[in-house]
Amino acid sequence: MRDYEEVTAFLGEWGRFQRVVFFLLSASIVPNGFNGLSIVFLAGTPEHRCAVPRGANLSGEWRNASIPLELRGGRAEPSRCRRYRLAALANFSALGLRPGSDVELESVEQEPCLDGWEYSRDIYRSTIVTEWNLVCDDDWKGPLSTSLFFVGVLLGSFVSGQLSDKFGRKNVLFATLAMQTGFSFIQVFSTSWEMFSVFFLLVGMGQISNYVAAFVLGTEILGKSIRVLFCTLGVCIFYAFGYMLLPLFAYFIRDWRMLLLALTLPGLLCIPLWWLIPESPRWLISQGRFQEAEDIIRKAAKTNGVTAPDVIFDPSELQDFNSQKQQTYTILDLMKTRNILTITIMSVILWMIISVGYFGLSLDTPNLHGDVYVNCFLSAVIEVPAYIISWLLLRNLPRRYSMAAALFLGGCVLLFIQLVPSHIRALSILLVMLGKFGITSAFSIVYVYTAELYPTVVRNMGVGASSMASRLGSILSPYFVYLGAYDRFLPYILMGSLTVLSGILTLFLPESYGMPLPDTIEQMLLVKGLEYRPASSSTRDSKEEEENPEIFKSTAF
Repeated sequence: MRDYEEVTAFLGEWGRFQRVVFFLLSASIVPNGFNGLSIVFLAGTPEHRCAVPRGANLSGEWRNASIPLELRGGRAEPSRCRRYRLAALANFSALGLRPGSDVELESVEQEPCLDGWEYSRDIYRSTIVTEWNLVCDDDWKGPLSTSLFFVGVLLGSFVSGQLSDKFGRKNVLFATLAMQTGFSFIQVFSTSWEMFSVFFLLVGMGQISNYVAAFVLGTEILGKSIRVLFCTLGVCIFYAFGYMLLPLFAYFIRDWRMLLLALTLPGLLCIPLWWLIPESPRWLISQGRFQEAEDIIRKAAKTNGVTAPDVIFDPSELQDFNSQKQQTYTILDLMKTRNILTITIMSVILWMIISVGYFGLSLDTPNLHGDVYVNCFLSAVIEVPAYIISWLLLRNLPRRYSMAAALFLGGCVLLFIQLVPSHIRALSILLVMLGKFGITSAFSIVYVYTAELYPTVVRNMGVGASSMASRLGSILSPYFVYLGAYDRFLPYILMGSLTVLSGILTLFLPESYGMPLPDTIEQMLLVKGLEYRPASSSTRDSKEEEENPEIFKSTAF
């Protein structure tokens, strides 16, 4: 009995076929990078104040004094949501009274912005905020749009795996790419905030589904030595490249509809990939479609310049794991023992906090000092060294201390931000980027670490439950940013404190580096202890285990 790896070993690990699949699948992730965080610019909130209609019977002096001042960031700024009652000001103006000298402005009655708002156009020409007045009493709608996108991501996470198992990795990849591009295009023509938000939810569903499909397709086609590279660097760094393109697009296109259109059209470039990216031979074999799988492998052999054997897939010889009867497990097995329950609770908390930190810092870039476009670009660039460092840490150092160090770095620098003098703005931005670096590194490490902690029989469920907690964290993250409207440092204090606490929590997890993966829940009890002696016949190096597709199949962002 031979398995798939043995049968296709003649192809080699890094031939032209594998290189094409690696780069094309990674390239299909690029649109996710700029679509996922496009709301940073689409829902940007410019400086604004109450509009005073031209027909108001006010002198120039009273018109200039019509907006009360309020303390914001230690300085007196014009109010964003209140104005002095225009009827009273018109009366004072008609009597020839002057503001400040003849009338104490503090004693004048105020009213909300009954005639709308005036928006600064220094940064944005238009956003969904300026188009539908999502400010003051309606300022909760902006964060809700972002949360609804992540709700779509959560829903897409539920269905994407099942769809790709049923209809094939390639079919789902391109169907959901079309879904993401199509609904994003319809979004451009939104006539209301409600319409925009509903389609944004659908875009989120399409985005995560094509991400997972590309992730699984790559792990199933590529050999085990390249698989780790694809999962930790290929996918993540190409996502970061897409993220870097976002501020570049936004800098040159300041109108939200044109920006969204520009971010949508690159999705059409994925159409030619249909003829270049093959279906997963592993999936075809699982469906009994041996001839189609063999055709793909023969084409790959020709591309790599190697000779294929006369018979590649012999149904009577090939080991089909799907046909083996196995004991079924449910989500309740994640609570079967005190040990697995503790690890599940700790994993859920870790994933949720890390997700809040990552998306919170990504969405908060418009609120940093300095140029919003430069800050967003820096937030994207810092992810590349974070992914590279996390990959090196996974290869060479214990998981527990690597992740704890990344979390302590991320959390502590966020807590230090409040101590930076207001005039040293560059230092504040540097600390935010260091925080993003630490949290992004932890985000990359936690996928592999969690997969190694759970036994084979419930690994997919364990990582799936943790990933669901991550989605919940991303849904909450816009409201952490929203708290900055009340206190500039409050989001950093909360995210920093939670991240440091999660770093402490990590130190209580068992160490999986250098240990073989547990196969049963009973073996998992040994992992928790100080000593773990695997059977000599099944001892495998941890680095080989990272290359197991059963791990990476369910560990997509």
